[in-house]
Amino acid sequence: MENNAANNTTTLVLGGTGKTGRRVVEQLTARDVSVRAASRSTGTPFDWLDRSTWEPALADVRAVYLVYLQDLGHPDAAPHIRDFLRLAASRGVERVVMLSARGWDAARPSEQAVRDAGIDWTILRPTWFAQNFSEDMFLPAILGGEVRLPTADGHEPFIDAEDVAAVAVAALTEDGHAGQVYELSGPRLLTFGDAVGLIAKAAGREVRYAPISSEEFIADLLQAGLTAEEAPVVDGLLGLIARGDNAYLSDGVQRALGREPRDFADFAERTAPTGAWHA
Repeated sequence: MENNAANNTTTLVLGGTGKTGRRVVEQLTARDVSVRAASRSTGTPFDWLDRSTWEPALADVRAVYLVYLQDLGHPDAAPHIRDFLRLAASRGVERVVMLSARGWDAARPSEQAVRDAGIDWTILRPTWFAQNFSEDMFLPAILGGEVRLPTADGHEPFIDAEDVAAVAVAALTEDGHAGQVYELSGPRLLTFGDAVGLIAKAAGREVRYAPISSEEFIADLLQAGLTAEEAPVVDGLLGLIARGDNAYLSDGVQRALGREPRDFADFAERTAPTGAWHA
């Protein structure tokens, strides 16, 4: 059942041009919900580090999709989120849906800031996005024909960003989601080799997965332009997969939407005709 109050006022989508944010905008628009997309570069100006942008973005807003565009685990994140939501509550915001991540302990203080805001809240904890293979991150490697990662034979239940957005939209516009933490995963476990194989099959071209050591991967990242501080962080995130820390399914999509999540093969077959995997 849809919440009419949410439909008759504006929903603010922070990170409205990002991987999930733009999909939330599209799906809300399809429901005839008034949407304000906010980001640092386009749409309504919004910058977590520039508080003068906060209040204008909140005008006439009753619900917020909250994406922290800096590092959600940074010590400054929770204070920024707490102050922003304090302002949001004073301006009449009644509902917030936060994008977090599954298995990311460093994000929990930021989640607590959302819980403490005095606003109806829902927290989304997705696994790795399938769209990391088609929109950024792993796309250059796919285009180059070889994906070199330190993930060994570790398994990951990749989630389709469309499903993340669908859960966010349900929580923003419908009753029954307040106080829920939805851990979101795809319907099955895949290795990176499995995922790359499905992409190669759908795209009709040769792409191979090459498991490499952390040392080799960090060297690749440094050569690609990451700093000596950034490279080990990325390596550490992928190391979680190699160790099997993410090798389990979650039922958040089923609980929130009453259906199974989209499969990675469906994502690959849907994406291949767009030409994303052909240089």
